[in-house]
Amino acid sequence: RATAGAAGAGQRVVPDPRRLGMSRTGPRPRAAPAVPRGIRAGWACPGLDPGPEPRLQFRAVCARGRGGARGGAGPQVGNALGSLEPLRWMLRSPFDRNVPVNLELQELLFDYSFQHLGVSSQGCVDHPIVLTEAVCNPLYSRQMMSELLFECYGIPKVAYGIDSLFSFYHNKPKNSMSSGLIVSSGYQCTHILPILEGRLDAKNCKRINLGGSQAAGYLQRLLQLKYPGHLAAITLSRMEEILHEHSYIAEDYVEELQKWRCPDYYENNVHKMQLPFSSKLLGSTLTSEEKQERRQQQLRRLQELNARRREEKLQLDQERLERLLYVQELLEDGQMDQFHKALIELNMDSPEELQSYIQKLSLAVEQAKQKILQAEVNLEVDVVDSKPETPDLEQLEPSLEDVESMNDFDPLFSEETPEVEKPVATVQPVFNLAAYHQLFVGTERIRAPEIIFQPSLIGEEQAGIAETLQYILDRYPKDVQEMLVQNVFLTGGNTMYPGMKARMEKELLEMRPFQSSFQVQLALNPVLDAWYGARDWALRHLDDDEAWITRKEYEEKGGEYFKEHCASNIYVPIRLPKQASRSSEAQVPGKGPAAGGSSAGEQA
Repeated sequence: RATAGAAGAGQRVVPDPRRLGMSRTGPRPRAAPAVPRGIRAGWACPGLDPGPEPRLQFRAVCARGRGGARGGAGPQVGNALGSLEPLRWMLRSPFDRNVPVNLELQELLFDYSFQHLGVSSQGCVDHPIVLTEAVCNPLYSRQMMSELLFECYGIPKVAYGIDSLFSFYHNKPKNSMSSGLIVSSGYQCTHILPILEGRLDAKNCKRINLGGSQAAGYLQRLLQLKYPGHLAAITLSRMEEILHEHSYIAEDYVEELQKWRCPDYYENNVHKMQLPFSSKLLGSTLTSEEKQERRQQQLRRLQELNARRREEKLQLDQERLERLLYVQELLEDGQMDQFHKALIELNMDSPEELQSYIQKLSLAVEQAKQKILQAEVNLEVDVVDSKPETPDLEQLEPSLEDVESMNDFDPLFSEETPEVEKPVATVQPVFNLAAYHQLFVGTERIRAPEIIFQPSLIGEEQAGIAETLQYILDRYPKDVQEMLVQNVFLTGGNTMYPGMKARMEKELLEMRPFQSSFQVQLALNPVLDAWYGARDWALRHLDDDEAWITRKEYEEKGGEYFKEHCASNIYVPIRLPKQASRSSEAQVPGKGPAAGGSSAGEQA
């Protein structure tokens, strides 16, 4: 059974419970999401809790091959891309924030998922699909996704759910309260979702358009401003790695910045990153002979390139000349009809023009042959001259005057010091090259992840998590607020920073009344718990027709139709005003425009 979805933006695939065979790959460390903006796909097989990891985890990006439509490699998807930096400007994603908008790219992701999951059915995917979607997903996006799944892949049924709700119910102990506040922060955005008695309160959901992607971009700008000499080495992929492994959330941001002003605290907490570099300085280690040899090699390459171009042009001119000579032979043989047809094909008007063109082309061919011969002779001469000549032994012995002049300028060249003991071609670097290619990540460790609490750090006119949380709580009565704060649940890859739970407890302590209680819980695996929850849901509701959308229902009710369940969006009917048709107005006599307008208003 396939389930598609991700914490932040993406999808997951969970399998048929009757089908076994998922390889366990060991627990993933809680450092940070290994696959940001990714897809998790696997088979929903019963087993231990939490069970094996999803079989597929890859980035939800595609890149068209460099050959394009001219016979090159086809589109590359997911883990086939390898390093993203060489392809950064070629990457395309079907998602805008969390919402799928490009179904052609989405089809590539589905093809990659089903192929690597080992779906063996011919012509269709004969398995139910559990697919995660964004909170308050637009109807048009759900319609396109349903159309793709039913029409293109021929699936029997599908169920839609929200990734953070799947994670919430996967971490909820049995017989515990089903109300709470979910703070889901992923790669592209952050959602705060109130849950009342097991169901999502969609009217009071709020979204902050900040996540791990913006934090990585902010960290990249900070380090590029700090180290302008290493702009090319401070890549976005490297910044994501530093963000995941070295950043943390400060419990009190201003107080933490004051600590960093202390030199001892800075020395004890700064993290040093070594950038790749080459210890060979070409400008200082190359001798004059080596530089001259390189120039000769470059000159030789240019000469060979020019000779190749001359040969190609000479070949084309010779073929053209042979064609013209053949047409001239037609004139000499008296085949006038064929001669005139050939002149028309050559776009010429008379035999004189043909003869003039033959003479010019013959002269050009002879000159090209002479240039090629001359270039070959020059190339041979250059190659011979570039060989180092063996100097005479008499020239190697310095004269007495040269020795005296050297002793005047430098005492190292004295007669007592043997020449063998002198250092040969040693380069003393002015500074430590390895230290020059180091990044000192200090306050950037807390400044980058702080943007979800203070979006103004990057110039965003949005409220942070604490302000948004307070705004949502103020929309409920006191008793409902007290119930919600008893279960504040943190999920999503962007909540895995050390200190995130302590920071949320501090923010709640400041906003809640005196001596009131609250509880903050962090998901066991904020990245994969959404997939585990979707898998468990698929196993529990396998034969429950009230939660699945079948192909028959899709054909009858359209692609926007979906069924509600504990982890789904809320269906909100849209009522559009009905306009009175002209035919109905014509059938009712004695009704003027005013009457028609009133009837339309009553219908609306």
